[in-house]
Amino acid sequence: MLLAIDAGNTNIVFALFDGTKQVGAWRSSTNAQHTSDEYAVFLRTLMQGAGIDPRKIKAAIIGSVVPDANFPLLKLCRDHFNCEPLIVGSAKVDCGIQVLLDRPEEIGADRLINAVGAAASYKPPLLIVDFGTATTFDVVDAKGNYAGGAIAPGINLSLQALHMAAAKLPRVSVAPSKKVIGKNTNDAIQSGIFWGYTGLIEGMIERIKKEFGKPMTVIATGGLSQLFQNVVTSIDYFDGNLTLRGLQKIFEQNRQKNRQK
Repeated sequence: MLLAIDAGNTNIVFALFDGTKQVGAWRSSTNAQHTSDEYAVFLRTLMQGAGIDPRKIKAAIIGSVVPDANFPLLKLCRDHFNCEPLIVGSAKVDCGIQVLLDRPEEIGADRLINAVGAAASYKPPLLIVDFGTATTFDVVDAKGNYAGGAIAPGINLSLQALHMAAAKLPRVSVAPSKKVIGKNTNDAIQSGIFWGYTGLIEGMIERIKKEFGKPMTVIATGGLSQLFQNVVTSIDYFDGNLTLRGLQKIFEQNRQKNRQK
């Protein structure tokens, strides 16, 4: 089995694949202070509870945007699962697509992984909207290459910044408000965050499509994407497992490439 690790700024997702089939996934908060032993106890306990033998893990791949988390995750794979993981972004890993940026080395692993996963599952051209700590907009052209994109603060990050910068404004949950015009402070914040963010998403999709100049399929992923499922009609598909499938796809491509050498 393959252990796929998606390390984001807010959460780390550990997923298991038996071939192309995902057989388990568990989420932990991202904390650079966590050790490989702590991750191992967390994973082994959940795997055993799901009836999965940890000894079946024979390979691993890591996609990370948190450099401080890389070493304990690397040790987790080496010391507890006896495998040397592929690390997306390293020179040894071929993602199978061209990165058409001024400085290709600057692309985040998460954006590259999403592009690979989307190109393998949907017909390009594509626009991927990832609702994470940041909200990213990533374009995959008709040839399946990464063609650029945009980055905006995530909805929870915007909410946190508002709460921290304005002493009298309370922290509220993210949810669609029934009315745009709030009659109290909580409702006003909730409306401004949710509907303001909806406007940002719709506006960016429209502008990117116009600038690209050709029809595109729009895919949403990330933890908060489901909040907008019945709101943003310009999104064609909501795919919560896109990043994990991208990791599995990259691993399989590199395994086949190494076999051919």
